[in-house]
Amino acid sequence: MRVFPGPEEAARGCAAEIAGWLREAVRERGRASLAVSGGSTPKLMFEELAGAEVDWRRVDLFWVDERAVGPEEAESNYGMTRRCLIEPAGIPEANVHRMMGEWDAVEAAAAYTEELREYFGEAIPRFDVVVCGMGEDGHTASLFPGEGLVEDRRGVCAGLWVTKKQQWRITLLAGVMLGARRLCVLACGAGKAAAMERVWREEGPAVDVPARLLRGGEWFVDEAAVNYEEIR
Repeated sequence: MRVFPGPEEAARGCAAEIAGWLREAVRERGRASLAVSGGSTPKLMFEELAGAEVDWRRVDLFWVDERAVGPEEAESNYGMTRRCLIEPAGIPEANVHRMMGEWDAVEAAAAYTEELREYFGEAIPRFDVVVCGMGEDGHTASLFPGEGLVEDRRGVCAGLWVTKKQQWRITLLAGVMLGARRLCVLACGAGKAAAMERVWREEGPAVDVPARLLRGGEWFVDEAAVNYEEIR
């Protein structure tokens, strides 16, 4: 876990590492695959990443999750990524593989599963880099506490109804996120401190606190999110 003074520094540090991992993947395999999440904290990171030294012509961009809204809606993860990363970085449109939030969520998830399996040639895709976040309730991707799919390691992508948000979502599942060559988690703000404690200081099933799935990843957090020395 890397602890930074504030969210800007955490976003900067995370972006620098992601850029390095992408360059490494391009050197080793000719192309790189990156799956990203939405939210306010990734927005800062995207702005940093857009200016990084990356050959975006060789990077394919995917999503960890998406809300069931159109790409022009304010809540669209794709829309935010387009404004803060895709357009500033000049990522080719052919390299952008978005989840179709405007479709029926279950149908969109099935289509994304097919696209991923075709792209990777594997039943469980293996991304070079997956970037996740964590909500104040300990959710990650669109896997919220109490969701039975939290423990699904065989599926790729699912459309599900999130009661807490009263909204359909599309999300990658645990086997895909945990199978990434590099898994990183960006979590900032005092509002995340209680969830951080539940992830790192308590034991229990991931279905109660889905972000527990990500404890083996590389975490980028700010001091406000980490109030407990035992976590650091």
